[in-house]
Amino acid sequence: MNNRALFFFMILLVLFLLTSCMAGSGYNTVEAKAGFFTGIWHGWIAPIALIVSIFDSDIRIYEVNNIGFWYELGFYMAIISGFGGLSLIRKKKT
Repeated sequence: MNNRALFFFMILLVLFLLTSCMAGSGYNTVEAKAGFFTGIWHGWIAPIALIVSIFDSDIRIYEVNNIGFWYELGFYMAIISGFGGLSLIRKKKT
């Protein structure tokens, strides 16, 4: 297995392990609301949550039990700029 395949496999493994705290999974409740960093996390895993939500009606992209502005700020920051960093590792054509 070459380095690129191993790297891709490790990324997928980490994503699958960490998706247990998706929005709607029951981790955040009315008493323990989602905050800023949870909003960032939910924004980063939103594409995965969208696919999982097709098969599990409890999973959502956006956590309903949140603290308001700070959760939304983190969520939208991650949605807008979270995957933009991928362009930094792409090789430029010469």
